[in-house]
Amino acid sequence: VQLVESGGGLVQAGDSLRLSCTSSVRTFNTYTIGWFRQVPGKEREFVAAISWRPGNSTYSDSVRGRFVVFRDNDKNTVHLQMGSLKPEDTAVYYCAQTRAPFTIPFMRREDYHSWGQGTLVTVSS
Repeated sequence: VQLVESGGGLVQAGDSLRLSCTSSVRTFNTYTIGWFRQVPGKEREFVAAISWRPGNSTYSDSVRGRFVVFRDNDKNTVHLQMGSLKPEDTAVYYCAQTRAPFTIPFMRREDYHSWGQGTLVTVSS
């Protein structure tokens, strides 16, 4: 499974940014897709996840209310819409797919099998 993230960049605090995670696999829309982020020296942390079921998503406490994860099934893409960005949101963001289809939106890294290469988001103060 190949996942490709895009949309990272340099923004200012308070700005918005949309990340995308795309796959060419036909069954992509049946899998939960998670977003994680990592800064140097720290573990990769959960950000958000969306299941195959419309509207079934979950968020970390640090981004809830600022970030929204949603699917565009016609384009085999999951987006992470990030708003009210803060310098502490600076990280490499990764999307990942669960091992099995038709699952809930897991929050643990161990529940994800395939990972993208990551896209860097830098938020300046």
